[in-house]
Amino acid sequence: MAVPSPEPLHSAIAAADPLAEAITIMARLRAPGGCPWDREQTFDSIKRHTLEETYEVFDAIERRAWPDLKDELGDLLLQVLFYAQMASEAGYFTIADVAANLNAKLIRRHPHIFAGAQVTDSDAVLRNWEQIKHAEKQSSTASQNSMLDDIPRSMPALMEAGKLGSRAAKVGFDWPDTGGLFDKLQEEIAELHAELAQPTESRSAPAIEAELGDLLFTTVNLARHLKVDPESALRATNAKFRRRFAAMESAAGSSDALAASTPSQLEILWNQAKNATSEPPAP
Repeated sequence: MAVPSPEPLHSAIAAADPLAEAITIMARLRAPGGCPWDREQTFDSIKRHTLEETYEVFDAIERRAWPDLKDELGDLLLQVLFYAQMASEAGYFTIADVAANLNAKLIRRHPHIFAGAQVTDSDAVLRNWEQIKHAEKQSSTASQNSMLDDIPRSMPALMEAGKLGSRAAKVGFDWPDTGGLFDKLQEEIAELHAELAQPTESRSAPAIEAELGDLLFTTVNLARHLKVDPESALRATNAKFRRRFAAMESAAGSSDALAASTPSQLEILWNQAKNATSEPPAP
């Protein structure tokens, strides 16, 4: 097994004391006589905070706000400590078990570093990772009815759609190229349009929702083929819309003035905003 260089080892030792202190503080907050709010929390009540903190990490990275990122990573670490402390209290596992499991997984999935395996590039590393991951899951999937069962329904829909498409592709159930996906997009758009073309009194809200869902699912699979993260792409578009809408408000003079504008005036303001707001440089 390869021996880590002195620098990373020294850094790990230096980080140990603050991490140990954080673990101790978390245990104290949850102990009898600790913080009432922290003591009331459960695995389920903390979940939404974990998702919020994850997105705040994304936001800090996208803004290249490194002091903010340091703070947000601390908040995300708090979620890990919270779950581990509650698990320890219930007798499930401890934070040490979490770290030990991670260490073993990292070593197991990096045989080119720790076991002398040979790789030529990062693609080979990813192939090895997937093969090892697949082997690890063989024992845990015996009770599963589908190879999709271990993809959580609780994850954000864009991420779930991407993982479903990627997993199905492993058995060849996939579009051979982006051309087929563009055709599928047109098909889904036509089906949605057909639903909307129904007389208002005959329209089916569930059918419209289903067709729109099919369109979104196909779009996510197109992103997968293009090697684009759909969540990041949509977040970037959201940020672009914020900039352009703010420019419209500024040009109109106020939000009230913008609300009083006619559709044609809004179109003019939007086109002006598009021309006036330049795209930020790629990170």
